[in-house]
Amino acid sequence: MSVHSRGVKPALAPDSDALTKAPPVPKYLSAHAKAEWRRIMPQLIARQVITKADLAGVENYCAAVGAARTIADTMSAGGIPDLKLGGLQIRYMTTARQLAAEYGLTPTSRARIGAGVADDDDADNPLAV
Repeated sequence: MSVHSRGVKPALAPDSDALTKAPPVPKYLSAHAKAEWRRIMPQLIARQVITKADLAGVENYCAAVGAARTIADTMSAGGIPDLKLGGLQIRYMTTARQLAAEYGLTPTSRARIGAGVADDDDADNPLAV
């Protein structure tokens, strides 16, 4: 019987090459995307999970969030929702959610970060031997 881990993501852990200071916001990002960059970058730096190699993925995440918010603004400004814009917004939101999970920006992925830490406190467990 073979054992596979399809669909199981490894636990996130601090990286030895993690950035210690947030890089400047890329100039090409939209206003919503820049706001997202400023919101998430301090969290990623504090958790030590982001390296220079990851910056393109973080830029893509911010761009997807920015595009979804821009579409939401456009749709709310018009009277009748545009179904094509709605579909495009859903795709951007899905992409943003997937990228967010990669960098520990969702509750589940944040829980994975703590999953790798061993719990040595057996004092409160009456069944611990």
